Amino acid sequence: MPNSQNRPQVAVIIGAGDATGGAIARRFAREGFTVAATRRQADALQPLVDTIESEGGIAHAFGCDAREESAMVDLFNTIERDIGEVGVVVFNIGANVRFSITETTARVYRKVWEMAALAGFFTGREAARAMLPRNRGTIIFTGATASLRGSSGFSAFSGAKFALRALAQSMARELGPQGIHVAHPIIDGAIDTAFIRDNFPDRYALKDQDGILNPDHIAEQYWQIHRQPKDSWTHELDLRPWMETF
Repeated sequence: MPNSQNRPQVAVIIGAGDATGGAIARRFAREGFTVAATRRQADALQPLVDTIESEGGIAHAFGCDAREESAMVDLFNTIERDIGEVGVVVFNIGANVRFSITETTARVYRKVWEMAALAGFFTGREAARAMLPRNRGTIIFTGATASLRGSSGFSAFSGAKFALRALAQSMARELGPQGIHVAHPIIDGAIDTAFIRDNFPDRYALKDQDGILNPDHIAEQYWQIHRQPKDSWTHELDLRPWMETF
């Protein structure tokens, strides 16, 4: 294996979607990180890879189901062996669904928990295994309004996001003294995505008033978290549009 100082620094983005995850990947690529981006279907990542490469960056696409333990172990082993050192890991899988409690099936509850909590555990564990021998790195778990309060109709989602927040807190306390920064930003508001545009047009209309979150601005905050000095680490911060109630 090449000397550590000569190996690329890799930003692993678990759930590199078309909005927030993709914006985070592009932001770290602009700073010289090699990006390892994952979605369940690698083909869906080609536009992101093309964009990063057109801007002078380096990106690799991986088709990976983050709910599968063996897939996550293989992913991190492959990155460390073939690409470079895992320096940043962002867990950004969305699992937002809304059902009344009487209509929430065991299948829905289990699937949401697997996507937002179990996959987060696999991601965090494998990130820690990669980073601990070097005593450095940043692990960021994307939180949501549901991480703080369980709203009507969101029993599955809020349960899973509460669990992810607890995981992040536990990991921060364990790994911080060993040089690894664990953070949990809470995204409290609608994000500028095709889903919001197509399904919530009234909310999307607030974009012209800065009433929904810009993915590039979220990505900038993630970059700033990564570059914080150790004496001023943030664990949790909330990001919301100025007009959002809280």
